Amino acid sequence: MLADLTAGAVADSREREGARPFAQVERAALAAVPVRDALAALAPADEVKIIAEVKRASPSRGDLAEIPDPAAQALLYEQGGASAISVLTEQRRFKGSLDDLDAVRRAVSLPVLRKDFIATPYQVFEARAAGADMVLLIVAALEQQTLVTLHELVRELGMTPLVEAHAADEVDRAVDVGAQLIGINARDLSTFELDRDLFGTLVERIPAGAVKIAESAVLEPEDVAHYRRAGADAVLIGEALVTGDPVATLRRFRGVSA
Repeated sequence: MLADLTAGAVADSREREGARPFAQVERAALAAVPVRDALAALAPADEVKIIAEVKRASPSRGDLAEIPDPAAQALLYEQGGASAISVLTEQRRFKGSLDDLDAVRRAVSLPVLRKDFIATPYQVFEARAAGADMVLLIVAALEQQTLVTLHELVRELGMTPLVEAHAADEVDRAVDVGAQLIGINARDLSTFELDRDLFGTLVERIPAGAVKIAESAVLEPEDVAHYRRAGADAVLIGEALVTGDPVATLRRFRGVSA
């Protein structure tokens, strides 16, 4: 599944490149709005930080919400106290787009993550051109040299890479490239099975100084508390926010204690 999602995302980016050549996107990226400091926004604090996600659908859950106005959704997240916004831009299975990212970035004052299956420099440049402050890099989808190259490129453009792992060796690979923002996803992107305890078993492999983010399997405040007790600095939440009242849900989640 992960290989198929990545291949599809790359194919879609190549189609976009046919209409908007690399050099044009590179110029747009270098002229884009200034980058917001995601590391500062997500730095460890007394209260858990939340990355709130604009997410219409997923391969595991199907359609979740129509979200006709992603900017309005993101504004509700900001109102509810989110520390950053994640925007799914993959179009085939998640029904997102770079237009969603651009609209959200223009609407809010928070750092914005491009969440997609990134495997090429073109995708990184188009993320910055659309205003992204962070870019997701999934360790399991990338050879190590590609991970190193993309990680360096994201940083050269001023953005922060969110390096996502699902296993011990992947956390080690994220650490090896110098990732400062490391996510552990409870959802295995090969099988789509969930393991909420995975974060706790792997978090000690992340060095002090790096921001530790728990991803997936968050539907109730207790899920946030579970991750907080395990050492999460921030939690990425999607489904629970798009299927309910986002402001009220965020406020309940932010109020949990370890």
